[in-house]
Amino acid sequence: MDLVKALAVSAAGMQTQGTRLRVISENLANAQSTAQTPGGEPYRRKVVSFRNELDRAVGVETVQVDRVARDPSQFERRYDPGHPAADEDGYVLLPNVKPMIELMDMREAQRSYEANLNVLTAARSMLLRTIDLLR
Repeated sequence: MDLVKALAVSAAGMQTQGTRLRVISENLANAQSTAQTPGGEPYRRKVVSFRNELDRAVGVETVQVDRVARDPSQFERRYDPGHPAADEDGYVLLPNVKPMIELMDMREAQRSYEANLNVLTAARSMLLRTIDLLR
């Protein structure tokens, strides 16, 4: 694989992991938010899915964000009749965000971002050395 292709693949990977980190941060920020109205739904966790896409200009497949979807899993219910968002039975729905899972996902996305950054840095360094040799 030539260096231009490596740069394209790494840049696409960094961009998708950056999107993933933003979505995870939004999930963590809303992990304790409840509904605005009694009996309403709280924040629903978002998940990012990826797809491969051919970059015709470079001739290599890169990773792209396919979509940011809402997680369909069930909300947690907690009995708190005094809460403003409680339903008629006194239960409050809590977001389906599990902070520990989000933190693990965040660490994985961070490591993927760093790996792509290291490839980008190495490819750039090799390009600069090649230019220096040609002078």
